[in-house]
Amino acid sequence: MNPWIRLLIYLVAAPIVGGLLAGWDRRISARMQSRQGPPIFQPFYDVLKLMQKENVVVRRSQNYYIFFFLLLAIFTGGLFFGGADLLLVIFALTLAAIFFVLGAYKASSPYSFIGAERELIQMMAYEPMVLLTAIGMYMVTKSFAVNEIASHPTLLVLALPGIFLGFLFTLEIKFRKSPFDLSCSHHAHQELVSGITTEFSGRTLAMIEIAHWYESVFLLGWVYLFFASIPALGIAVSLLVFVLIILVDNVFARLKWQTVLKSAWVVAAVLGFGNILILSLLR
Repeated sequence: MNPWIRLLIYLVAAPIVGGLLAGWDRRISARMQSRQGPPIFQPFYDVLKLMQKENVVVRRSQNYYIFFFLLLAIFTGGLFFGGADLLLVIFALTLAAIFFVLGAYKASSPYSFIGAERELIQMMAYEPMVLLTAIGMYMVTKSFAVNEIASHPTLLVLALPGIFLGFLFTLEIKFRKSPFDLSCSHHAHQELVSGITTEFSGRTLAMIEIAHWYESVFLLGWVYLFFASIPALGIAVSLLVFVLIILVDNVFARLKWQTVLKSAWVVAAVLGFGNILILSLLR
């Protein structure tokens, strides 16, 4: 498929698919907790309602940071599905997260400030494994271009089992799910519920939700890359990974930030670097 067509499909379909995934997230979580749960389309209703609410801000500039966070989240996925360089994709992803953090800092609220601090800790935790994932894919395919990685004739997961498992660990952090929901949690039992999004409301909070929908589709698209040579298998595994993330979210309690940081780096060192080391010895 033409990269421009893929890009157009992503721009239009990603918020729809991401919103549906968020709806299924709530429904599956509710069923795991023996509850009925909200309608699948509830995230769309919530965003539409937020769009109609008054946009109360502490500082007007915080809205600009969130706007660029949304813009860069869309840009990141656009680069990925357009077949661009994977390192450039990672750079755009990190830049989007930085704008999100800056918006929370600008609010000057102790709750959003703590959430921003924890978001930075999460970035420090998952970035090494994300980079090792890109390096591992390069070692197998000899290219950082997403197009060439996706068109590789063999299943990447066969050569990168450790990196795949490490990337799954990283996804739990990136999706802000238990046990790694340090900066922001949707569960009322947590000590820090809204966290980084505490001081956002109205259209700004809606933009944050939409940005997360775009991010969800992009991240599951990265999972698909490990199985891209068999498209049906790639889609099935991506959906199973999403369900696994929800399951872990409902089974485990939140960890301390020190444990999150140490465990993520240990996983990156053992699974990520170990897999790369074995690949380098075999070639």
